Amino acid sequence: MAELGRKSVEEFKASAKTPIILVLENIRSAYNVGSVFRTSDAFLVQAIYIIGYSAKPPHKEIKKTALGAEETVSWKYFKTTEEAIEELRQEGFNVYAAEQAEGSFKLNAIGFDPDEKIAVVFGNEVTGVEQSTIALCDGCLEIPQLGMKHSLNIATAAGVVLWELVRGIVGVESRAEA
Repeated sequence: MAELGRKSVEEFKASAKTPIILVLENIRSAYNVGSVFRTSDAFLVQAIYIIGYSAKPPHKEIKKTALGAEETVSWKYFKTTEEAIEELRQEGFNVYAAEQAEGSFKLNAIGFDPDEKIAVVFGNEVTGVEQSTIALCDGCLEIPQLGMKHSLNIATAAGVVLWELVRGIVGVESRAEA
């Protein structure tokens, strides 16, 4: 790990985090939740908020895909998305749904302020983000897609969104030096 320049668990926990919180709303696959933990670790995400019937640590399937990231990334469970969004607003976060919707913002065309605290809600693998949740958000972020399919697995979508946000907000080079 040292040769790869990887942080220890203690170093990770002490590191400055990217001001992004991912909200997982009723994700049915614990493997997807684990994958989001692993990706969140890679981008030093501030936290993951787990909602409803989404699996939460400790969980065998999360552990299998997170590969230890469930021990490094902070997380919190909420019964409802409304409770999570209320807390996010109190902490100064702008909240977006990762969803294709009328008036959505194309992810690659958005410019966020580097100081903006951003939360992104990812929805169920089949039904997406609940309409009632979308109504509580500041807007929807849409990943441009060029093929026949117009949806991505939630873990893949989280990776794409995180890369674009981290790249645009803090820059990978400046974060790596921190």
